[in-house]
Amino acid sequence: MDPSVVAAMAKWPNVPDCRGWLSLDRRGQWRLQGSPVRHAGLAGFIGRNYECDRTGAWFMQNGPQRVWVELAATPWIFRRADDDGFVTHTGEPAGKPEAIWLVDGEALCLRTGGGIGLIDDRDLTGLLGNIRLPDGRLPDDLNAATLVFEWGSATLPLQRCSDADLEAIGGFRRSP
Repeated sequence: MDPSVVAAMAKWPNVPDCRGWLSLDRRGQWRLQGSPVRHAGLAGFIGRNYECDRTGAWFMQNGPQRVWVELAATPWIFRRADDDGFVTHTGEPAGKPEAIWLVDGEALCLRTGGGIGLIDDRDLTGLLGNIRLPDGRLPDDLNAATLVFEWGSATLPLQRCSDADLEAIGGFRRSP
């Protein structure tokens, strides 16, 4: 959290929370009242001050005010990094993949050391070659009973879930 935010919280401890203003879409774009945040400095400030409370609700601490975030999917959106890893929508390393889900047959969601995140749909095509049958062959389609996701030296079972299951799987709340 930014030092100026911590100082403001100490100076004004009882500022009311803000709801309905800030959201995170399925591509990791911050939105203020539905409009994309295009200013890099503002997006960076939001990302640096983005946290989770003990109930699994996510917020951005804006000085003394807690601004609750509506999540379109998961708290993190992951993108492929140049080093064959993943980064969060805030630009931080996501951590090593620990589990993966095929969501409703059309999206991928990873759990990493940094948390749970939907993979940006613009990266899906490049990751299809990492989905294999257990014997290493490429599947004809994603309906095969058993599939794995190969990433570096790891082979993870490709689990299946619905979009509605993600909150329970990840321990977060989309709507605070």
